[in-house]
Amino acid sequence: MAERRDGAKAAPTEHTIRGEDWYGRELVDETFSRVEFLDVDMSETATRRTVFTECSFRNVSFAQSTHSSVGFLNCTFTACRFFETEFTMCKLTGSMFDRCTFTLLKAVGGDWSFVGLPGADLRGTTFTDLRMREIDLTFARCQKSTFHAVDLSGAWLTKADFTAADLRGSDLTSLDPLNTTITGALIDPAQAITLATALGVKVLPV
Repeated sequence: MAERRDGAKAAPTEHTIRGEDWYGRELVDETFSRVEFLDVDMSETATRRTVFTECSFRNVSFAQSTHSSVGFLNCTFTACRFFETEFTMCKLTGSMFDRCTFTLLKAVGGDWSFVGLPGADLRGTTFTDLRMREIDLTFARCQKSTFHAVDLSGAWLTKADFTAADLRGSDLTSLDPLNTTITGALIDPAQAITLATALGVKVLPV
């Protein structure tokens, strides 16, 4: 069972939507609280200004779905599929992902702080201009991913693999180069100084 990063279990759900076909549905200005979505096809759904609070998604397909200004607050995603899924200015604060797939997922803007993605396969995903404060990316596979202008302050990055990732413009103050793989990653000069300082190297002006 997926748990919050502090060990607390997900909130119990009070209603279940099971086995429904929501393919291509539009959800605008709707609210869902403590709903369990089980074996639901939400492929190519388009959600806007909709809020899911303490909901559980199990074996749900979000393939090619789009989400704009949507809140997934303290939700749990288990064995869900996010193929070419796009999040724009969405808030996923406190949500947890367990055994999900994220092929070509893109997220632009919004707040993913306190999200749990331990061990997630995020290869080739793109995150741009958003908050990921205190996110749990321990053991995450982020090779060839893009984390551009992302606030990763306080993030848990132990044993994460950012090989060949584009990290330019992101806050890397929580990244320990001795416990995180960054071989071939793209970084900017300010980030290079941050990582050098983390290694105990003194950087002097030219």
